[in-house]
Amino acid sequence: MSLHRLITRRRVLEGAAAATAVVAAPAFGQGSWPDRPVRVIIPYPGGGSTDVLSRFLAEQFKDKFGQPFVIENRPGAGGNIGIDAVAKSAPDGYTIGSATIGHFAINQYLYAKMPFDPERDIVAVSLTWELPNVFVVPTQYVPVKTIAEFLAWAKTQGQVTYGSPGVGTSPHLSAALFSTRNNLKAVHVPFRGAAQTIPAMLAGDVQFAIDNLTSYTSIIQSGQMRALAVTAAERFPSFPDVPTMAEAGMPDFVVTSWAAFVVPAGTPRAIIDRLAAAQKDAAADPAMKQRFLTAGAKILSSTPEGAKEFADKERAMWKEVVRISGAKAE
Repeated sequence: MSLHRLITRRRVLEGAAAATAVVAAPAFGQGSWPDRPVRVIIPYPGGGSTDVLSRFLAEQFKDKFGQPFVIENRPGAGGNIGIDAVAKSAPDGYTIGSATIGHFAINQYLYAKMPFDPERDIVAVSLTWELPNVFVVPTQYVPVKTIAEFLAWAKTQGQVTYGSPGVGTSPHLSAALFSTRNNLKAVHVPFRGAAQTIPAMLAGDVQFAIDNLTSYTSIIQSGQMRALAVTAAERFPSFPDVPTMAEAGMPDFVVTSWAAFVVPAGTPRAIIDRLAAAQKDAAADPAMKQRFLTAGAKILSSTPEGAKEFADKERAMWKEVVRISGAKAE
């Protein structure tokens, strides 16, 4: 065989081997995933509902996959900073984000400029939970037991303040909508999360909030805050004595927060499906169901397509709520 033919044949064989390696590498990587710790980015501070509930699932996934699912809190900009970090991470299954209703259906109508495109740059793996907001007042400073009593009391004050985890969050928009409908003079006081809102309320600096039930469950049970209503269509099992907003005299006020695990666009479908299957198993576990209910939430699961369809339906409603509230963020 001539030297030229030998070199040509070697190059062809080397090229074929390289091509085989390129094809085989992703398949091998997916098959062994995860073979190291997985980072779970929470786009809000510790102690809030997203943090608490994500930690429940991280524990479950650790047992399921045999690798740590390490929580990393990256709050700021209505949760955009954390989910942007997910969107810009390597699409290899080792960074997932706990995205909420804001990332899918609110922030794009609220912020003049988004750092990521929620419909292009991230992929929803599965819905993870749903929870109502709860209308709460600090027991020591707001002497009311019903929504009607609160409205009567608030109007004697001239002006009241309400707290939320930030501009454009569902708690902010819920309270803004409530105030608008009732011609209530109310000033929004944004915080970084419930861990900052609660002390302000207990100090008497903020008079009410319509915030995620999970964040307030323990403080309501302690008696330091009083729950006047939940924003679900039905009473929540953990608080059977707390009326719905409709029962409290506020019809058409069903507002629930929900979340989904997300990964960067381009993440292999095999990894996405394994994560979705793990969430499905968690949602079917009676102990996990009860753990979520006790915390004030309902655990969910879905296919990636089901999560996308759900988000698409929510966008139209929240676009209108943002418009009514007049909320804007930079």
